[in-house]
Amino acid sequence: MRLHLCVVGRLRAGPERVLLDDYLRRFDRTGRPLGLGPVSVHEVEDRKGGGMEAEAVLLARALPEGAFTVAMDERGRGLTSPDFAALVARVRDGGRQDMTFLIGGADGLAPVLRERADLVLSFGPMVWPHMLARVMLAEQLYRAASILAGAPYHRV
Repeated sequence: MRLHLCVVGRLRAGPERVLLDDYLRRFDRTGRPLGLGPVSVHEVEDRKGGGMEAEAVLLARALPEGAFTVAMDERGRGLTSPDFAALVARVRDGGRQDMTFLIGGADGLAPVLRERADLVLSFGPMVWPHMLARVMLAEQLYRAASILAGAPYHRV
């Protein structure tokens, strides 16, 4: 199953880029034997200043047809890492070809995207910088693959 990170903004060189690339490489190595991957990152930017609604249009265009869609939002549901791993496995085993994660810009995701998503997921009630949320999601994807592979990365 292919995974897609559809995100607002361009992640430039820096510590977040290094961490993101590292976790995505780890995920690729661990996930491929499990039928997971690759992960594609689709970055969109609204250069006209249209806000969340304009970003929503750009994000919607990046969504693969038929993908299981997860909107990352602080108002969403919280999952433990093992539960997140189980979700990824259920989506894969359910025959979906694609799983997409949406991360909005500094103002978050437009309501239309949250309503359209199959799941609204949260990293907790705190608000995180959208660039850091990418890294956190990539780490959780790697952790999920490690859990599914029975690797010792995740400790309870």
